[in-house]
Amino acid sequence: MCGIVGIVRANGSHRYNIDDVHRMADAIVHRGPDDHGLFEDRNVILGMRRLSIIDLEGGHQPIHNEDRTIWVVNNGEIYNYQRLRRMLIDRGHRFETHSDTEVLVHLYEEYGEAFLTHLEGMFAVALWDGKKRKLILARDRIGIKPIYYWIKNGGLAFASEIKSIITLPGFSVAVDEGALAEYTGIGYAVAPKTIFEGVHKLPPASALVWQDNKFRIHQYWSPPTETDESTGYEEWAERIRHELERAVKDHMVSDVPVGAFLSGGIDSSAVVSLMGDAPSKDLTTYSIGYRGGKAAEYYNELPYAREVADRLGTQHCEIEVKPDVARLLPKLIWHLEEPISDSAIMTTFLVSELAAKSVKVILSGVGGDELFAGYNRYLGDHYYNRYQKAPRWLRSSVLPKLANLLPSGRQNRLMDMSRYAKRFINAGGMDWRERYRYFLSIANDDVVDKLLSQNTAKNSNGFSIAAANETAEDELLRLFRIDWQTQLAENLLLLTDKMSMAVSLECRVPFLDHKLVELAAQIPARHKLPDGRLKGLLKDSLKGVLPDSIINRRKRGFGAPVGVWFKEELVPLRNELLGRHTVEKRGLLDSQTVQLVCEDHDHSREDYTDLILVLMNLEIWSRMFLDGKSHEDVSGELAEYGLGI
Repeated sequence: MCGIVGIVRANGSHRYNIDDVHRMADAIVHRGPDDHGLFEDRNVILGMRRLSIIDLEGGHQPIHNEDRTIWVVNNGEIYNYQRLRRMLIDRGHRFETHSDTEVLVHLYEEYGEAFLTHLEGMFAVALWDGKKRKLILARDRIGIKPIYYWIKNGGLAFASEIKSIITLPGFSVAVDEGALAEYTGIGYAVAPKTIFEGVHKLPPASALVWQDNKFRIHQYWSPPTETDESTGYEEWAERIRHELERAVKDHMVSDVPVGAFLSGGIDSSAVVSLMGDAPSKDLTTYSIGYRGGKAAEYYNELPYAREVADRLGTQHCEIEVKPDVARLLPKLIWHLEEPISDSAIMTTFLVSELAAKSVKVILSGVGGDELFAGYNRYLGDHYYNRYQKAPRWLRSSVLPKLANLLPSGRQNRLMDMSRYAKRFINAGGMDWRERYRYFLSIANDDVVDKLLSQNTAKNSNGFSIAAANETAEDELLRLFRIDWQTQLAENLLLLTDKMSMAVSLECRVPFLDHKLVELAAQIPARHKLPDGRLKGLLKDSLKGVLPDSIINRRKRGFGAPVGVWFKEELVPLRNELLGRHTVEKRGLLDSQTVQLVCEDHDHSREDYTDLILVLMNLEIWSRMFLDGKSHEDVSGELAEYGLGI
């Protein structure tokens, strides 16, 4: 695991030098505090910062092939590297290290650009072919590891984080208006967009090939497009259990101790349970909970995590937080680099910080909900088929009017149910694409247009493009394929990577092993959601692995109760960041609309938790990246707002 950086210069150009790349690497030292390396050729300079996980002494990067014509840097882990290494040795290749990264150069010698299809793992790779003067940038199939690039003056710069690219002479920070519309509409920006104008993200399962001052991008993998109708329910359950056991075992390859996040939910509990035949005091688990009022209790999962830890006998560590976690926001946005709306940035950072005190590698249950239908939004078709049986006059006039009178909130189960009911009824007349986008949006198109004082055509954003191009017939498969390109890679996995690497912790996600993904994608919706039971098939596959109390308990997300905090403890901070004077001075948003959003949220007319968070994060982002302040300076500016910053 590390952070990678580099530049490719146009022929005859000397615009950037090795000192520039050294600064790029230093900007992400948190990703790799153990080691660093540089390689320079006529057209290319590669750099890295290393977090030593495998082959602690010999895994120095950049790594080359036998005749030093091919060089590579890699951020991630190749879980099948030992099998690949044996195969390559049998074919005559000579290895100098026991590092997983070295297999990349020899695989490329064997298979050319197709070497990516042989890899199992999470990775962002930069490979230089000196003979062909060709650079290959690649992101893993699911998008677990990010990679950014910037093309300017006939050359290309790339990095694991944007903050490396902005160190380059001549780079000027500006806001990408299209990305800004996506942040305010869905809470994140879909690749290739980022909030930084000119800086792009490589999409999941994609490779960028640069040669002769030209580049092309191609996709080398995608999830299946059809389900397997020939396999029965019991066989699916057995295959899931087998593949998950295999994935967890593969993800434990390491020369340093491995721990696990444990929320007490079914996904993280399954990972911990499968980490060995009898997890014991040698395994450490980490959990986070909340202190405060009833909303904190609603989100608190510590009792469930303790139950699993006690049952398995792990060494269990916990941290409890309260609303003053907001003191972290400038630091978190500095590491995140994109003002996404997910409150899990706070919880993920804090539990990562706790884990990093004792381990370098952590396993997480991220991805189980997307693979096995764990969210209420996946019930859309299931319930709409029943909803359509209600009289048309009731669906078209009466129920929508009643729905708009319902309150929205997240502080308790009743308010949650009201919020879901309101969205469900309002989406009644939409087709499946519009409905799914509506379920995932944090603001409708009218609100976004008013916030940005411009027309933002909904079909111009990455989410709508992904949905428009989706043709899978199975109702859950098509939703997963959209998630894979959008919220999974550019929200959930992005924040997981950035928040864990901020504290030099490698986070692995066994549920997103690509073979398990391919298996899950082929399971028909009727099996994944038996009788509309969320995660029904996965739960049945884990009987005997987990206690019934964990399998059957209601789900809570891995976020924080910030929606309530925005109405109470965090009001001073919210008013400072989104007050009329601040918004008008910044000039990115319409101040009157911002105030109306806050008022609707305060009175529970709409749940704007995610929208308010993204707007606050945008102002914090602007102070650092547009105004040039450090995250320490911004924290100091916010210290007077009663949050103990």
